[in-house]
Amino acid sequence: MTDSGSDEISEIRELVRSCGLRCTSARISVLQYLRQANSPLSHAEIADSLAPQGLDKATVFRNLIDLSDAGLLRRNELGDHVWRFEVRDPRATHNDEHPHFVCIDCGSVTCLDDAEFDSATKRWATDIGTITEVLLKGHCSQCQ
Repeated sequence: MTDSGSDEISEIRELVRSCGLRCTSARISVLQYLRQANSPLSHAEIADSLAPQGLDKATVFRNLIDLSDAGLLRRNELGDHVWRFEVRDPRATHNDEHPHFVCIDCGSVTCLDDAEFDSATKRWATDIGTITEVLLKGHCSQCQ
């Protein structure tokens, strides 16, 4: 294992313990896998990818829920009744919520990390209420 791999595992262990959870190999595997992902992933996608490591679907699901409840993962339902999970930093001082784009043809999900609302949109949104999630739907460049 490389030093950077050891450093990553040490960092994950510290995060898990700081949230009051036991640090298990399954939790490390789930977090390590999601840290490498470019977009939120479903339980099925994660479980299929981690099966070669000996993790069954139930173990992956329990750990996804535990890590979400501890604030290490964000659980999103993007309009298709499928929970998707992505890493969040519980120590972040800013709100790390961000919009997502979902392709209505293939179901692919893309994080829109750099999307920002201008001041007029923020004022308008404040008049409506508190926005907790922004979801854009359309046709991705692959399906267009």
